[in-house]
Amino acid sequence: MKWLLPPILTLILLIAMVVLSRTVPLVWLMDTATSRLGLFGVGAGVLLILWGAFQFRKVRTNIHTFHDPNVLVTSGPFRFTRNPMYLGFLIILSGAAIANNALIAFLPVAVFFVVANWWYIPYEERAAVQAFGQSYLDYKQEVRRWL
Repeated sequence: MKWLLPPILTLILLIAMVVLSRTVPLVWLMDTATSRLGLFGVGAGVLLILWGAFQFRKVRTNIHTFHDPNVLVTSGPFRFTRNPMYLGFLIILSGAAIANNALIAFLPVAVFFVVANWWYIPYEERAAVQAFGQSYLDYKQEVRRWL
């Protein structure tokens, strides 16, 4: 399942969110004008992902989830969260859920969190320990996984 990269999963979950919101809305959360605030969340998530990706590009390291890391990045958003790009995807999905204005739209948000927290991130953490050893373990003690 290494083809299921975070952007692909996010796209699948966004599509599922729209379908669920239109077919099984369950409960409307707020009025339509207020739900537009979710679009700001989508934008913030995109910016966080781009900021993290820029840090990777700046030091010319691998960004692919399932490839071995070659540089430990601790600058930019990595000073505050070890996983700014996963956090960005989670913020995008949360903003989209608010914009969809249906309680059921938060189900894909939860799915992404579970997959990221118990599959993607542990995989990357094991690879980082193998690649960087004590340097990564020290970083892990200093900076939280999410926030």
